[in-house]
Amino acid sequence: MARVFGYARVSTKEQKLERQIYNIKSVYPDAVVITESFTGTTMDRPAWNKLKKTLREGDTVVFDEVSRMARTATEGFETYKELYERGVNLVFIKDAPLNTENFKATAQIAMTGTDVADAILEGVNRALMILAENQIKAAFETAQHEVDYLHMRTSEGVRRAQAQGKQVGRAAGAKITTKKSIAAKQIIQKHSKDFEGHLDDSDVITLAGISRNSYYKYKREIRQEQAGDHI
Repeated sequence: MARVFGYARVSTKEQKLERQIYNIKSVYPDAVVITESFTGTTMDRPAWNKLKKTLREGDTVVFDEVSRMARTATEGFETYKELYERGVNLVFIKDAPLNTENFKATAQIAMTGTDVADAILEGVNRALMILAENQIKAAFETAQHEVDYLHMRTSEGVRRAQAQGKQVGRAAGAKITTKKSIAAKQIIQKHSKDFEGHLDDSDVITLAGISRNSYYKYKREIRQEQAGDHI
């Protein structure tokens, strides 16, 4: 019987697994989710390595995005190719074009109604793997650009505040900017119906993996930041 697994991974203590788990379970509620956190300087992934060895043809593994499957684009493609050739279905919620079912469907369409040799099918699969490699590289580059852009915006905000003579740092009563708060605010702005999205408060709280108090505090700070941008 084919099985469905989810895999969620974080690489720092500041990152949380809840958002990835929520996204996976929202699409595949019956998936058995395997989680992994890096600690200290180690980059080993024993849970993923164990799962990969036990996967059988027809099994499905669901990721929040392709960058959760590997640490680099090269490693990601090698893993993708290996599991694709083993008949394992890979699903990437935020990078759906890379879902293996899309590539398998393309291969089947190419072969429909023809009587061709295995060599031609091998050529089709080789071409599809080249496409997959390029898309995986693009996905990793996009993820890195988003991180770089976030850091740039944060630095700009600090410089603007300093130029205006505002306190920057852990002054009493001042807000503290952390990776978690930045990520949560991005989710709130994108998904809350009070901003750019269509979700209710309770759904956004679950999606962001934060407390209600933090959620409403971040909403106030977002409004303050937006008001400041329009001055």
